[in-house]
Amino acid sequence: MQSLTAAGQQAVQQIAARHGFSPEAVTHMLWAVWNGNGSMAQFSHWEFGGSGQWMRGGMIMLGDMFNNQLKGRVDSLCSELSQLLASRSDLVPPAPAAVTWWPAWLGSPNATGAQNNTRYAYFANSRRLAVDTGGDVWVYDTLDHQIGGFSQQQGSGGGMTFSSQYGTVNLGSLPVVLRNGQEVQAAPVAAPASAPTPAPAYGAPAFNAPSSPVAAPPAGDATAIFAAIERLGDLQSKGLLTAEEFAAKKSELLGRL
Repeated sequence: MQSLTAAGQQAVQQIAARHGFSPEAVTHMLWAVWNGNGSMAQFSHWEFGGSGQWMRGGMIMLGDMFNNQLKGRVDSLCSELSQLLASRSDLVPPAPAAVTWWPAWLGSPNATGAQNNTRYAYFANSRRLAVDTGGDVWVYDTLDHQIGGFSQQQGSGGGMTFSSQYGTVNLGSLPVVLRNGQEVQAAPVAAPASAPTPAPAYGAPAFNAPSSPVAAPPAGDATAIFAAIERLGDLQSKGLLTAEEFAAKKSELLGRL
């Protein structure tokens, strides 16, 4: 950690006396707010209840989660430090030009932080979140999330979550835009398998004509026989009998005369 300038150390002493924290704790918090570009802070100090997060506007989480008095004191401290850093540039010595680990086109992040082997940089204006896990740099689209803090379970970046207006969200739910500078294409959605078209039943008869479409009239009854032949002709004209079937039946009936 860099050392504060003489003006920064003097400001810390005054603020520590005003808020009832030690200069060492206030220095720790000043750097946390500074690393969060004055709008966020991720800290871990016993005077602040252990690990916690602060975001300008009133969002604060402490390890001592039910200590509302401490929450108010820490929020007041962070707010004053945020205003101080915004109004004065003589508290922190100029830092040497640093090589950023995220893509340069993202510009300056709104907040940065690190936990375990993972570090992140949040770019609210461009709705991007860069995460470095073991040397792999992933850039996520944060969609419409208004991110207020990060936390990480034991393990790699896959266990990272963040808080937004929708509550606690898993990092894995965000779309990946880049990995190590290369665009990541969304996996194409597989088209649903269409039902196979049933094969036509070639050779199947379109209609099974009744074996006896017309009741056989008594032998020797000419009137009935000719009426039956006439009905068979109707059936043939309607396509219910083939010409061969009509001819065979007609011959059979005529043979009864």
